[in-house]
Amino acid sequence: MAKKKKKRPVHDAEERELLESRRYGFFWYDWIWRILRPILVFTCSFVIICGLVYTGWQKVDDMFFSPMDSADGQTVAFSVKSGSSLSAVSRNLEEAGLIHNHTVFKYMADFMGMGQKIQSGDYELSRAMSATEILDQLISGDGKPLTTTITIIPGWTVEDVARYLVELKILGNTDEFLSLCKSGESYSGYYFIEEMMKTDTVIQRRYALEGYLSPNTYEIYTSSSADTIIKRLLTQMEATYLTGYDERAQELGMTMDEVITLASMIEKEAKKSDFAKVSAVFHNRLKADMTLGSDVTIKYATGSEKMVLGDSELSVNSAYNTYTRKGLPVGPICNPSMDAIVAALYPDEQYVAQKYLYFCSTDPASGELHFSKTLEEHNAAVAMYRPLWEEYDRSRGLN
Repeated sequence: MAKKKKKRPVHDAEERELLESRRYGFFWYDWIWRILRPILVFTCSFVIICGLVYTGWQKVDDMFFSPMDSADGQTVAFSVKSGSSLSAVSRNLEEAGLIHNHTVFKYMADFMGMGQKIQSGDYELSRAMSATEILDQLISGDGKPLTTTITIIPGWTVEDVARYLVELKILGNTDEFLSLCKSGESYSGYYFIEEMMKTDTVIQRRYALEGYLSPNTYEIYTSSSADTIIKRLLTQMEATYLTGYDERAQELGMTMDEVITLASMIEKEAKKSDFAKVSAVFHNRLKADMTLGSDVTIKYATGSEKMVLGDSELSVNSAYNTYTRKGLPVGPICNPSMDAIVAALYPDEQYVAQKYLYFCSTDPASGELHFSKTLEEHNAAVAMYRPLWEEYDRSRGLN
């Protein structure tokens, strides 16, 4: 009789595993995997996308926002002028080699809401600064102020001053400066400008402010606007034209504007040592109701630089022509020194008393002058020195 095979005892754990396998499949955790798999796929995808975005951002940052040269710690002077637009500032930063792209910088500033917060002033930036660091400094307004020294030379015209300021890169162009000087309307707060603006001649002048931009040496901010510089020069005129000068002008029957006009002619006609003598000649001619016959007024009207002026130039139709019109020209022809102004107020008494009426150049290079009392004496001097004038013109290619 065959023996019956004994059954192996089944433990409780094995029974549970068997039951779970029958209920949920071969692996009891298969249902958990079904839940976790989409989560893991999403997580891995998210990590990959974040990695790609980070890598892309690093590329963008390197291309547009990173320092131009992290190793270059040398400072670069950068000015933000009052009223400058964000676009202008961005372009200037790119031109200065401080940022990669001005358009991206502008969009970044706008996106951050900083576009309207940039402060005017002078800054010391660096190529080692990032775009955001540069923006932070520009909105802080704590840049170190930069100044420069300018020297306005006696005898310079308004146009000379404007060109000089552009050459120094204080102004971008001459347009605004010349426009403000031409009208003069913005400066009627100065008593002498207010009085000058009331004259009938102001409309005929090339520049209303000609003569009033006081020659001197000034320290100004490199970010100064045309308006700021003009006010600085006018303030200097106000400070140096003393009250006593007005009183002396009244004694002579002259206004301040007429004094400045006469001084501008003296400045252009002579060197300092002859200022008072030339002033005496002009005062004598005015008193005698003669035309002043001043070549420098013709040169201002025509732009000619010749010593020997032709008939067409001497007869030019201009309110500055003192050959065809009696009295002073319509306005100053340059910005005179205080020495010339004093000479206009205090002509050489001896030359006034002896009634000198003429003068001419003896040496164009040195500026020496010959003075005469009569027309005959003057014509003789002109005949003597004219060949020197002609040779001087030829040497400068002006014949």
